[in-house]
Amino acid sequence: MKFAGTDAYVATDDLTVAVNASVTLERPLLVKGEPGTGKTELARQVAQALGMRLIEWHVKSTTRAAQGLYEYDAVSRLRDSQLGDARVADVRNYIRKGKLWESFEAPEKVVLLIDEIDKADIEFPNDLLQELDRMEFFVYETGETVRAQHRPVVIITSNNEKELPDAFLRRCFFHYIRFPEAETLRRIVEVHFPGIKERLLATALTQFYELRETPGLKKKPSTSEVLDWLKLLLAEDLSPDDLKRDPGQLLPRLHGALLKNEQDVHLFERLAFMARRGG
Repeated sequence: MKFAGTDAYVATDDLTVAVNASVTLERPLLVKGEPGTGKTELARQVAQALGMRLIEWHVKSTTRAAQGLYEYDAVSRLRDSQLGDARVADVRNYIRKGKLWESFEAPEKVVLLIDEIDKADIEFPNDLLQELDRMEFFVYETGETVRAQHRPVVIITSNNEKELPDAFLRRCFFHYIRFPEAETLRRIVEVHFPGIKERLLATALTQFYELRETPGLKKKPSTSEVLDWLKLLLAEDLSPDDLKRDPGQLLPRLHGALLKNEQDVHLFERLAFMARRGG
């Protein structure tokens, strides 16, 4: 089976090569890129394209690697023993399986998404090295070893908030999703808004790239943000002429969908003020 994108996801050639290489090598695919470039959605679309079930593990700053394997609820077992509950005789009643365990015991090959791994503690990736490499782990409370029935397709995303350990990187196939060029972005837009008028799309994308490439911008708008902006333009039934900016106002219409902090709004206000003075 080969991944070649889907009707709902435009995948560039280098991205499809990376996905298929990861599947062939049976190594985790580590995907980096700006927030909003479709890293998480990639796992969902790979699962759909390959006809596999998707298991999602969304990592937070408090997430520990062991939670992906299992958690033993000793407190509940102690409470039940005090109440004379017969369940305490079997320790398995107090073990909660994690997402890795779920993917290992699946009767069929699945896609496992480990989303935003860089949010967790720096030791988090190192703590998963053996489990992702050998596809097995030991359960101390029961004395059993859990082995993957079918090696899952593992997709790991990162927003580059932290550097990942070299030992972890060595075990992954790496791909960086670059921000799409104009033609690729046009194809992405047409997937989400089929039949959008050409003049409106051309005008909107021109303004978007001009805004995105403005020097000094703290947070450049992403793919998901331009899609939100276009959705608003279509909802307001704006024409290309409506998008024309006043010479003294550099901010585009409905700019709140594109600019997400006051520093960037102030940047355009200062540029507009300088342009008025210069004019």
